[in-house]
Amino acid sequence: MEKDAKIYVAGHRGMVGSAIVRELNRQGYQNLIARTHKELDLTRQDAVEAFFAEEKPEYVFLAAARVGGIVANESALADFMYDNMILEMNVVHSAWKNGCKKLEFLGSSCIYPRMAPQPMSESCLLTGELEKTNEAYALAKISGLKYCEFLNRQYGTDYISVMPTNLYGPNDNYHPTHSHVLPALIRRFHEAKVEGKAYVTCWGDGSPLREFLYVDDLANLCVFLMNNYSGNETVNAGTGKELTIRELTELVAKVVGYEGEIRWDPSKPNGTPRKLLDVSKAAALGWTYQTELEDGIRLSYEDFLNNPMRAER
Repeated sequence: MEKDAKIYVAGHRGMVGSAIVRELNRQGYQNLIARTHKELDLTRQDAVEAFFAEEKPEYVFLAAARVGGIVANESALADFMYDNMILEMNVVHSAWKNGCKKLEFLGSSCIYPRMAPQPMSESCLLTGELEKTNEAYALAKISGLKYCEFLNRQYGTDYISVMPTNLYGPNDNYHPTHSHVLPALIRRFHEAKVEGKAYVTCWGDGSPLREFLYVDDLANLCVFLMNNYSGNETVNAGTGKELTIRELTELVAKVVGYEGEIRWDPSKPNGTPRKLLDVSKAAALGWTYQTELEDGIRLSYEDFLNNPMRAER
């Protein structure tokens, strides 16, 4: 990307989009355009087409999505599938129609089969059944990355995709029921500490293994790939390291300073047993993550404490 290139970051107010904007600014890219949801509803095809026809961005980072944890996904399957599929198709299609030089589509590691060989390589896509709790979201994301691939094959575009593992960091969603596991734990342990609770109950049995990537590290990879990668196959974004939910829970409690008991409720769902990405492809391109998990959790907790809207989100 040229330093003065016109760059559109879709979803710039979200955790991923805002991190991409920070990284672009850090690297000296100044000609950024963005629209809030109120200014541009990406699920409205006519509005998206008008925006692209007027602005004609040269590069697009598609980080906009409707996201949530297990509860949110299970309770709104149809909404998650519709909103995500419609918005990504609108953006990618309008980018192509208006001569966008390069687009990067942000997906999720939930696109891979529930029982995929571990660690999961990019090539295991569509080789088995998806995890049922987020199947709708995964199908939408698979459709988006496949549409990018098909445009490349049919029209010679240069559209790429990146599949992050579990993300966390500044501007995360700390909603008590609609957030992902790490921010949910930060909020729960903080409130338990403030309220002096003797114990905190966590979902499942703590056995699932998870990998976590600090969102600013992902943003660095996104800009790196935009400048250094072209291809139909997606690129995994992760650390290549994993830990159990039980270990994560204990680490969050330590960082937050909660000293009470941690109890487990095995009647609640665990989700996918294991989700570790094979990150050898990104490594071969010359990229690796920088932020270790405990350091990242400390930064996230600071963000939580300084986020006045956390209770309403």
